[in-house]
Amino acid sequence: MENEVVIHLEHAQIQQNENVVLRDVNLKVHSGEFIYLIGRTGTGKSSLLKTLYGALPLRKGKGLCCGYELHNIRERQIPYLRRKIGIVFQSFELLTDRTVKDNLLFVLKATGWTDQKAMDSRIQSVLDLVSLEDKSYKMPHELSGGEQQRVAIARSLLNTPHLIIADEPTGNLDPATSLEILNLLLAISRSGTSVLMASHDYATMQKFSSRIIVCENGELRESSDISTIVSEST
Repeated sequence: MENEVVIHLEHAQIQQNENVVLRDVNLKVHSGEFIYLIGRTGTGKSSLLKTLYGALPLRKGKGLCCGYELHNIRERQIPYLRRKIGIVFQSFELLTDRTVKDNLLFVLKATGWTDQKAMDSRIQSVLDLVSLEDKSYKMPHELSGGEQQRVAIARSLLNTPHLIIADEPTGNLDPATSLEILNLLLAISRSGTSVLMASHDYATMQKFSSRIIVCENGELRESSDISTIVSEST
C-alpha cells in the first residue's frame, strides 16, 4: 500500500445540483499523507469531501478514490467505496441510546460482519488504538467531548480504511483536546492511512505543519505556509 494513489482528481468539477462550487480541480493524494483542507465557509470544502465519498456525483472531469472511478461509479458500488473511507464529523454522530461497544457493533453488522468473535476482537483493537480500551461499556453522555470524538475515530477505523475524511473534527473541542485529536489523526496517517482533514482550527494546525490545500474563489490550490493563511483570514 506504500505510495499508493488514494485520491486522484483530474480537471474535476465539483457541484451541488447545477451550482458549480469548484472548477478544474486537480489533486493527487498518496497513502499515508496527512493533508489540511481549508477555506472559508461556502468555498466548497464539504462539497469536495461529499464528492469523494459518493454523496455528490462527479459529472465533469475524472476522479479516482480508493480504487473507484468517481466519474463512472454506479449507485450499488457506493457502499463499497464508503467501506474504504472512514468519516469523522464535527458533531461525533454517535448513537446516544447505546454503549460505545454497541455503537461500533452497529457499524460492523451494517457493513457485513457476522462473526461475533471477530467483531469483538476488531472493536477491542480500534478502542486500543484510540486509548479507550476501558470505555466500551460507557454511554456517550458519560464521556467527555474528546472521548466521544475518539470513539468516532475508532468507528472510522473499523473496516481498515484507505482514507480518513475528518470534517472539522476539532470544531467542538477545547484547544488541549483538539491537540490530542490532531496527534491521533497524525499517528493514523503515519501508519499508512491517508487523512484529509477539513478545518478552521488554524491555531492547532500551526503546531503541526503538513500539506495544505485551500478552497478559494471556486478553485483548489496548494499552500506551503499556514501562517500566511492565518494572516490573510484575520
